[in-house]
Amino acid sequence: MNLWDRARTLMPGGVNSPVRSFGAVGGDPFFVRRGEGPWIEDTEGRRYLDYVQSWGPLILGHAHPVVVDAVDRQLSLGTSYGAPTEGGVELAERLVRLVPSMEMVRLVSSGTEATMTALRLARAATGRDRFLKFTGCYHGHADPFLVAAGSGVATLGLPNSPGVPESSVVTTAVLPFNDLDAVEGLLRERGEEFAAVFLEPVMGNAGFIPPEPGFLEGLREVTERHGVLLVFDEVMTGFRVGLGGAQGLYGVTPDLTTLGKVIGGGLPVGAFGGRRDLMERMAPTGPVYQAGTLSGNPLATAAGNAQLAWLEEHDPYPGLESYASRLVEGVLEAFRDAGAPASGQAIGSMWGVFLREGPVRSFEEASEGDAERFRRFHRAALERGIFFAPSPFEAGFVSVVHGEEELEVTLRAVREATAASA
Repeated sequence: MNLWDRARTLMPGGVNSPVRSFGAVGGDPFFVRRGEGPWIEDTEGRRYLDYVQSWGPLILGHAHPVVVDAVDRQLSLGTSYGAPTEGGVELAERLVRLVPSMEMVRLVSSGTEATMTALRLARAATGRDRFLKFTGCYHGHADPFLVAAGSGVATLGLPNSPGVPESSVVTTAVLPFNDLDAVEGLLRERGEEFAAVFLEPVMGNAGFIPPEPGFLEGLREVTERHGVLLVFDEVMTGFRVGLGGAQGLYGVTPDLTTLGKVIGGGLPVGAFGGRRDLMERMAPTGPVYQAGTLSGNPLATAAGNAQLAWLEEHDPYPGLESYASRLVEGVLEAFRDAGAPASGQAIGSMWGVFLREGPVRSFEEASEGDAERFRRFHRAALERGIFFAPSPFEAGFVSVVHGEEELEVTLRAVREATAASA
């Protein structure tokens, strides 16, 4: 029995996270044996140029020596203590220094845990229950956020999720991304009911969708006017679109920010932080409770400190954006030559392409892309050794070890794949 058959007898759908099943692109998923630099290798010995990079955190690529050495050093000292560590303090110092909104920070174990707790804190601080999110923005799988959640939910065609009671989502409001007029109208009528506005400042879970000029600035102004907290979910954009995240890039400072595994070099970790007066409401200094044995795990903080220190020292973002932009240009040219409409762009090391005319401003517009053509293209690219995200509703990522040779190999394969999938 092969690995895929074994997996399906043991795990729902054969996977531990839905999008890995290749449900949106067809065929059987491959199983990874190892990663090195920009490459991954499957259990059959096939190699793929990887533009998923563990869904974002591997900005230095797979098994970068800086990260591996840091983890090796910590591994010999222990894997978990359930107690404070110097590495946790150092990581907090880095986050407070680099992320404009973070005056204080709490380390947790995942991006889902970070957003879940940020919502609890926002509700406690404002005394209000309702919050606003945007269609296609994914903020983890906690019950209140599984409404119009993009990414894997959209890939599987699920508007919500069974098992989420109506009482959990009755306080969740949803509007289209980039529609500032709709937000202003909602808060003008019902602003006193809302604790927070949550968003990915650059969407990565409905494909790659940047904010329109003035959208983030407008959200900052309207939320302040109504006493609503603005929360940036930078689980994807943090340290990907720039060293200070999207808030540093666009110059808009939210009240709270959530971060994910990029701050741990790919190891399981997350964080939320923001204004000191808000964060001091967290236990033990305040009444808002959150706890976790693995919060600030020493392996994750060792990897995260190593990766973030490297990024501070080397400032790779101009080179990353140049590579990502040329990749997008090459992909769009290949689709145009094949007679298919396509649009896309890149910011920092994140990028995305939609198989429809652009620009794409929202999940609703992203949903109009040619899903069947994407399915054929993804399979053709994979056969040629290029691993793109197995869903049209995901951003792509490049790393510092994607170079000129990798770009040439990728674009040659893309041209062949677009012609083969016509």
